[in-house]
Amino acid sequence: MTTSISTRIHNFAAGPAVLPVSVLEQIQRDLLALPGVGMSILEISHRSKTFEAILAKADADIRALAGIPPNYKVLFLQGGASTQFSMVPMNILAPGATADYIDSGSWAEKAAKEAKKVGNVSIVASTKGDNYARIPRQSELKLTRGAAYVHMTSNNTIEGTEFKELPEVGDAPLVNDTSSDMFSRPIDIAKHALVYAGAQKNMGPAGVTIVIIREDLLQRSQKTLPTMLNYAVHAENNSLYNTPPVFSIYAVGLVMQWLRDQGGLAAIARVNERKAAALYAEIDRTGFYRGTAQKDSRSLMNVTFRLATEELESKFVKEATAAGLDGLKGHRAVGGMRASIYNAFPEAGVGALVSFMQEFERKNG
Repeated sequence: MTTSISTRIHNFAAGPAVLPVSVLEQIQRDLLALPGVGMSILEISHRSKTFEAILAKADADIRALAGIPPNYKVLFLQGGASTQFSMVPMNILAPGATADYIDSGSWAEKAAKEAKKVGNVSIVASTKGDNYARIPRQSELKLTRGAAYVHMTSNNTIEGTEFKELPEVGDAPLVNDTSSDMFSRPIDIAKHALVYAGAQKNMGPAGVTIVIIREDLLQRSQKTLPTMLNYAVHAENNSLYNTPPVFSIYAVGLVMQWLRDQGGLAAIARVNERKAAALYAEIDRTGFYRGTAQKDSRSLMNVTFRLATEELESKFVKEATAAGLDGLKGHRAVGGMRASIYNAFPEAGVGALVSFMQEFERKNG
């Protein structure tokens, strides 16, 4: 049975998140048999010419969208960003060296915790004392001279904050977990040594993790590392050392083409800014709703807000869900509400939420 678009609800979930309808429709059309292949993408060999072409195009489109310099490798890995919390220090934190971590949110804290299992870690700034309601200021960073790298989390999914500018880290390699805002706006890859992101927010479905790494860092990957956790091995084998997540890479490729069709990262950023501005304007309009992130740190991807009581919040979530606005309950660690409005989330969905919020306030204010 074909499900019509009219039956789709608005999906505000933090991830796996909404995908472009046109991408879903193409997947649906091609799922039984890829054109000219006679097999489903779920069935084809990862060693086939067909998949090699899919992988090459996804790589090329990612490079084109982000303007990735030629001395960087794009890797398609598995295990999510959480595996990168370990792979980053295992590969690029040498024994005796120190890695600097900027603690800007719950996932940044988890990344530092995993790195501490591998080597020396210095927390160079933290806003945990402010309930992660803001991004650390440049003046707060106490960087280590000669640090192996500096790790940041560009967007904090749970708390709804984002870096507006990259921190200045001197000569230290900058490592950036961009899982929840990758390709939502232009990114200067050349200012990074390594960028990683789970695909399931802005880039595709769950199952593949994108790692963009400067080639000189591959020399740090020691042969004593477990093979599957070695960046150099994956780079040498073009992400095909073992069976990669074929379907997820195929879907990422479709989303990258969709992004290019939208006009690229600068164009999608303008849409994202418009969506977030409309929602924050409603949050700030009367005080009935209260944004939890400080205004100069507010995320364009994850909009977090609260009501006067938890009872009212529960009522809001229940009635919103019944109205076809799903996934608005905040993360269990912080409560409240969270509207995740990633690239593929439609502007009409933001409008529907704003209208619901106004009506809910009228009834309960």
